[in-house]
Amino acid sequence: MSNARIRGVVAAVATPVQEDGSPDTARATKLARFLLDNGCDGLNVLGTTGEAPALDDSEFERVVEVTLERAGNVPVFVGLGGNATRKVVRSLELLSRYPFAGIVSVGPYYNRPGQDGLVAHFRAVAAATDRPVLIYNIPYRTAVNLSNESMLELAEVPNIAGCKDSSGSIAQSLDLLARRPGDFAVLTGEDALYFTMLANGADGGILAASHLLTDRFLAVRDAFARNDVEAARRAWAPLASLVPLLFTEANPMPIKYCLWRQGLIASPECRLPLTRISDALATRLDAVIAPSEGRGSR
Repeated sequence: MSNARIRGVVAAVATPVQEDGSPDTARATKLARFLLDNGCDGLNVLGTTGEAPALDDSEFERVVEVTLERAGNVPVFVGLGGNATRKVVRSLELLSRYPFAGIVSVGPYYNRPGQDGLVAHFRAVAAATDRPVLIYNIPYRTAVNLSNESMLELAEVPNIAGCKDSSGSIAQSLDLLARRPGDFAVLTGEDALYFTMLANGADGGILAASHLLTDRFLAVRDAFARNDVEAARRAWAPLASLVPLLFTEANPMPIKYCLWRQGLIASPECRLPLTRISDALATRLDAVIAPSEGRGSR
């Protein structure tokens, strides 16, 4: 995985917490190792799935630290974004001593800047580091949509290496794939569109759902790499119904529930204001993700 073209299955990693709400660093280490042992091409910590907004600075750093201890040569991308450009730059400076591969930076939320403000924001973030920057465009959460014209303008910045595309518009996503420069990576952040985006030339995905049935996500990746669409379709089939189920309630609550039921984390707890999934969704997930003896029980 090079800085110029980031590819494959990058797991958007959950942050395990204990019942008292403190980060469970032992389980975070175990979860990182599990994902890497199962073949993920990279890890993205402290994004939405990692509940970054709910962690304080010391907890944030500790999660980065323990993940890097287990990652070896596999690239780790840290979620670093916010709605105050100076604060994002300052956070990046504070973390600069850690040898992570790059950052995934979400668009400024709540302020609702125009396209000029979005471009200026990401230029400032990229100027604060020499590491690769992946722009995370997710209007569903930020209330601002980085246009393809703005994205392509930012693609000219040397260390803006690509994007995590969650635009919410398949037309916008396909247009970006058609127009992007050759060294600009497009990875989908829409787990349910992973097959569709790879079929249209995307480089991979930054995916919360890859915690589960990881081998299937990798099989889809490998099948498209050898232009075997039928094999990719077969690999995707069991994911097509599971993936939407994981996002019927707020991410990462369903993911954490499944990880807990499988014994990979000690508790399904999230930081407030997130809580736990409904009993109805738990029943549906239990039918798909059956726990083994001695693992998490409801």
